[in-house]
Amino acid sequence: MVASASRLVPWLFIAPVWAVMAGCAAPRGHSATPPPAAPVASTADTQAAAHAPEAASGYTSKPGWWFARHAVAAANPLATQAGVEILRAGGSALDAAVAVQMVLTLVEPQSSGIGGGAFLLHWDGRSLEAHDGRETAPAGADERLFLRFDGRPMAFGEAVVGGRAVGTPGALRILHAAHARHGRLPWQRLFEPAIRLARDGFEISPRLHAMLAADAALRTDAQAARLYYDAAGQPWPVGARLRNPALADVLHAIAERGPDAFYRGAVAADIVRKVRGHPRNPGLLSEVDLAGYQPLQREPLCTDWRRYRICGFPPPSSGHIAIMQMLGMLEVLPEAGPPLVDGLPAPELLHRYAQAAQLAFADRAAYVADPDFVAAPAGHWSSLLGSHYLRTRAQRIGPRAGQRAEPGNPARPGSAAQAAMMPAQPEHGTSHISIVDGNGHAVAMTTSIEAQFGARLMVRGFLLNNQLTDFSFAPADPDGRPVANRVQPGKRPRSSMSPTLVFDRTSGQLLMSAGSPGGALIIHYTARTLLATLGWGLSPQAAIDLPHFGSTGGPLLLERGRYPRATVDALQARGHHVSEIEMTSGLQVLQRGRGGWLGGADPRREGIVAGD
Repeated sequence: MVASASRLVPWLFIAPVWAVMAGCAAPRGHSATPPPAAPVASTADTQAAAHAPEAASGYTSKPGWWFARHAVAAANPLATQAGVEILRAGGSALDAAVAVQMVLTLVEPQSSGIGGGAFLLHWDGRSLEAHDGRETAPAGADERLFLRFDGRPMAFGEAVVGGRAVGTPGALRILHAAHARHGRLPWQRLFEPAIRLARDGFEISPRLHAMLAADAALRTDAQAARLYYDAAGQPWPVGARLRNPALADVLHAIAERGPDAFYRGAVAADIVRKVRGHPRNPGLLSEVDLAGYQPLQREPLCTDWRRYRICGFPPPSSGHIAIMQMLGMLEVLPEAGPPLVDGLPAPELLHRYAQAAQLAFADRAAYVADPDFVAAPAGHWSSLLGSHYLRTRAQRIGPRAGQRAEPGNPARPGSAAQAAMMPAQPEHGTSHISIVDGNGHAVAMTTSIEAQFGARLMVRGFLLNNQLTDFSFAPADPDGRPVANRVQPGKRPRSSMSPTLVFDRTSGQLLMSAGSPGGALIIHYTARTLLATLGWGLSPQAAIDLPHFGSTGGPLLLERGRYPRATVDALQARGHHVSEIEMTSGLQVLQRGRGGWLGGADPRREGIVAGD
């Protein structure tokens, strides 16, 4: 059964009629520009700029898809096709996820890979599991990891490049553990597509080329420079065939011997040598850390909303809690008219959503961290989703934007919180995979190496993460109170990754698999997609195509070039500081509809949906 952690009251907006978008098996999108919009007022804002974890690389319209039996949605067409190959060979959704991740390591190295971690939700038709493959801090790390000699926190740029921020990778361990429970095909078979592509080569995509051209730090790593750049330091052109035999050898070893081929022996020794031997910013990762990494199985968080049961990942992810706090606060407000006006989010919706977001992100900054190190407020994480608590928080949403949001107190709603708030700092990359197989089993997996190209350290053809920068650089607030998400040995950093599975509350039938990359804005990309599909009746592709919006505690963020001047003027009149930024989501959504599965992929990146 799907566990229920809390219950929310019905959404008050009136949903328009369901729009079904039919598609073929796996057509390619065509080049296009975003829908035209009037010029949008923009406020230069350093904090807002930090929210774009990966550079934009264009907008390619996607048709939307429909499949009768099974489907794979992933961030690169080659990865999607690898998943479909495994499903057609009789593999399960979990089998396909392994194959997709191995190919993403090769073709989308800027976002995820075996050098990083992941959160995986799996539904086997009867029970829901949450597999935690988040990276861990080395045993030698402590809360001073990101402090300068004078005690001040380092700048993000100082910390991210090099070995300091590399955590113990977890993606391989959770995939292997989940495969042991839910795999149908042999482990070795799942690596064949990635090994074949690594040996034979693949064509460099426009997005990978754009990321390589934009990233100066990656060129400083000798291995990465040899692989991705020519003798003059220029990235190989779009369409050039890239071979990665070193990665092929590593994947072959993992296929034959399991994850120990990565976590022990020569590969592990090379990882540690690279991390600890960085000339400017060495790290603390050891072979003992790698050999001792343990994947965890956690209890999923599920919240009732309207006729749905929305299930997500518990802490150390902050995603599900923040998403359902926002949806819950919005629901208890008086009705305010249609959410969409002329096909765009209405100013009143944006105004209310921004305030709810600021309240949710204040709670996130105060409370959410690795549950093995930090106690949940009021003794359980669902206290942050209780109907009385959210109703009390929603009373702070008014006709004008208020002052800086403060965390609430679930133990005593309405009273001041005593927790220290983590200062705002950048959060970066990731990729998302959604899969449904012919037996109705499903995966929602968000996977990451954190920043664009991670720590910019390459070992045997794969890149290492910089996930430790998701910890608070400052271990305490100005009053000396410890920050929940401070660095501690063996601890998993807080994450925004929000893999989501949605069920019918009455029948228990699986209805949706969804998620996105995008740093802290993952929370908003996923929440907005749930609102648009489940609340407003849009198809997955139409929902994904809508312009983005959100706030992480500062300005109200709007997707650049997507809103008319009148919307910005209306928001500023309500007291909002509005910042227009690139919001490069990578949403992947599968939703049940008309005897099969509707699929949507983000036009802001290069993913597709394919299946049968």
